[in-house]
Amino acid sequence: MIKLWMLTSLQLAELFVSSLVHLLYGFYIFSSAVAGDISQTLNDYLFKSNVDFNDLGETGQNQSIVEGLPPIVLVHGIFGFGKGRLGGLSYFGGAEKKDERVLVPDLGSLTSIYDRARELFYYLKGGVVDFGEEHSEACGHSRFGRRYEQGQYPEWDEDHPIHFVGHSAGAQVVRVLQQMLADTAFEGFEETSEDWVLSVTSLSGAFNGTTRTYLDGMRTDDGVSMKPICLLQLCRIGVIMYDWLDISWLKTYYNFGFDHFNISWKKSGVRGLVDCLMGNAGPFASGDWILPDLTIQGSTSINSNLQTFPNTYYFSYATKRTRRVMGMTIPSGVLGIHPMLFLRVFQMSQWKFPQDVSPPYKGYRDEDWQENDGALNTISMTHPRLPVEHPSRFIRSDSECQTLQPGIWYHKIVEADHIMFIVNRERAGIQFDLIYDSIFQRCRKHVFRKIPQSLPNQSPSPRSSPRKNNFVH
Repeated sequence: MIKLWMLTSLQLAELFVSSLVHLLYGFYIFSSAVAGDISQTLNDYLFKSNVDFNDLGETGQNQSIVEGLPPIVLVHGIFGFGKGRLGGLSYFGGAEKKDERVLVPDLGSLTSIYDRARELFYYLKGGVVDFGEEHSEACGHSRFGRRYEQGQYPEWDEDHPIHFVGHSAGAQVVRVLQQMLADTAFEGFEETSEDWVLSVTSLSGAFNGTTRTYLDGMRTDDGVSMKPICLLQLCRIGVIMYDWLDISWLKTYYNFGFDHFNISWKKSGVRGLVDCLMGNAGPFASGDWILPDLTIQGSTSINSNLQTFPNTYYFSYATKRTRRVMGMTIPSGVLGIHPMLFLRVFQMSQWKFPQDVSPPYKGYRDEDWQENDGALNTISMTHPRLPVEHPSRFIRSDSECQTLQPGIWYHKIVEADHIMFIVNRERAGIQFDLIYDSIFQRCRKHVFRKIPQSLPNQSPSPRSSPRKNNFVH
């Protein structure tokens, strides 16, 4: 009895600390965005008369130079945000400024992989987001979502393919979108194909799930439902209240993406709020949100329908902040790990699947999942491997890979935590620039189909034959 009481007290203390750390970090990000917005507004007001209109003409000229280049689309992860949210704050730490043609879509930060993939398609092509009749009925939300009056890349097709870079769950969103394109899953678009995607680059990609979901509150036996008392339950209540209150200026800054569930008090009333809080309605009741997709079971289910395609280039940066000492996996220092992630790095490095629960897949071993970056297990980030391992090649440095072949996941391990390459550029230091420069150079200089693209201020390359692709470092 005493042992049980001590264990419960320890778990509650851990829950309190984790909740406080995450809440403080969220408040820090939000306040930073508001402060930056106020500063920018004052700056524009005080110095607006000093705008050099000659620069505007030059910008327009540069835009015409790069117009023929395929865009690079940066897809954010869980709790992420795109351009236009949180004021002038950049989820990708300003990396989008490294290239003249980069798109940063704002997708649902907690919506499911499926819903986000659908939204990403219409963000690029334009139109009203169609989640599909069957899916919408099964998950209890509206079939149609937000309207994109003008797609960001309406000419998108096999002759005008796109480079995608996804962080965390964003990488899995891109894979699901490519499969939807291959399956011609968008009504009214019968000629889509997997070749609309030129390359996929993953930064700490959530390909095979993460044991952190269980630490945060997902049940190990099914990977879908939540424990009654956990961090995710607190998150669930907070998100429901945020969406139900529907404060317009707050949602302009940040939106979890559940508008198609009609949780707002204007549509659901008090009864709707009670139903959501009791778990009888809403995304958390139907399981149509991001966390079930990030369990090992959920990721395995998604992966069972996804392919690695022969004409697309795949590259993956897997991160870790652990090391092996005397046969044990422990955090690799203190200063290099973000305070929000340090406790989870330690917990994930010691994780063991409960013995009274069937393992999530045949051949599962706890020791394979101990290396991590505080959010994802390193084994999960290298390449898709559950339920079937996809073609892959491990490289230690970019110089090892002189010629990349399509249809193979080239992956390397980076000593970093899960948020090293987002939000705070200064924290990542020179490694930030090295990795993003490498990604953008690959996209711009060495991958093309049919007509080779040229860099700005360079003469176009000779015409190449269809399907002849070069991907060189």
